[in-house]
Amino acid sequence: MAATAFNGSIGALQSRGYVGNSALYQECGNSSLRLTSKGFQFDLGLSGKERHFSRKRGFCLIQASSSQTTVSNQVSTPLNNTKVDSPKKSSEAALILIRHGESLWNEKNLFTGCVDVPLTKKGVEEAVEAGKRISNIPVDMIYTSALIRAQMTAMLAMTQHRRKKVPIVLHNESEQAKSWSRVFSEETERQCIPVVTAWQLNERMYGELQGLNKQETADKYGKEQVHEWRRSYDIPPPNGESLEMCAERAVAYFKQQIEPQLQAGKNVMIAAHGNSLRSIIMYLDKLTSQEVISLELATGIPMLYIVKEEKYIRRGSPAAPSEASVYAYTKNLARYRQKLDEMIH
Repeated sequence: MAATAFNGSIGALQSRGYVGNSALYQECGNSSLRLTSKGFQFDLGLSGKERHFSRKRGFCLIQASSSQTTVSNQVSTPLNNTKVDSPKKSSEAALILIRHGESLWNEKNLFTGCVDVPLTKKGVEEAVEAGKRISNIPVDMIYTSALIRAQMTAMLAMTQHRRKKVPIVLHNESEQAKSWSRVFSEETERQCIPVVTAWQLNERMYGELQGLNKQETADKYGKEQVHEWRRSYDIPPPNGESLEMCAERAVAYFKQQIEPQLQAGKNVMIAAHGNSLRSIIMYLDKLTSQEVISLELATGIPMLYIVKEEKYIRRGSPAAPSEASVYAYTKNLARYRQKLDEMIH
């Protein structure tokens, strides 16, 4: 059923000229992976150091831990004239990246890939904790993968946001779907956040490893072979995607759909997966193929970037909603938190 839905989505994209008849895209529509390499880590703590990365707009193909920081038009929404807390044009925006909380197959140590499994109780708790960490950061749009574990993470996180806006999943698959999900109250519309789901943000497709126990697979094929499938940049598992192939679709979608929203001043949250987010971070931080394969991302820990003048400034992971200094990275975030305090008190 998942494959049928995916192929239907591909057909819709092809009919609009977004993708070509590529066997790769049709075969790897969904995906899911985790990262445990120890070679390269991000320090997302409040070190006081700032790294600045610039990235020009254009066309190109091409998740962090508590103790370590571990296709071509702009998105249109059926929420007519959706109003956001920040102006449409701004010199600054916030970008939040969250890898989904622990899934049932993470817990069972199974290769998940494209298989659409939900969160565990621990995963739900991780998503709620992630929401507390970003509860003072503005969110105008949400992008998730097409997989339920990422969508659950986004929705659960937003239950903790102090602004109390309601995330609304957009249904653009047909004219009837758009018509039936229309909001008729302008006031209600102002209290909504559009949620866009995209298969391009899915975890990488693990091919014939999906559903297999990781330890048993290593015993069968050898640790070196399984490590190569899991950690190399350009070597895919049998009938699956490599990280490079995953990056092609994830970064292309980010550049063509999400980046214009950020450059228009909208604050964006992306809830996705280890490999699709590693791919995006590779683009944001200009990582090499060797650096990205050893980048570690923990489940349910948000990462914050400030987008300013086409530069991506990594700020780390907000520690707690009560820690004011975390949100005072910029004057805009400090003002937004003050506004929330005034609304509540």
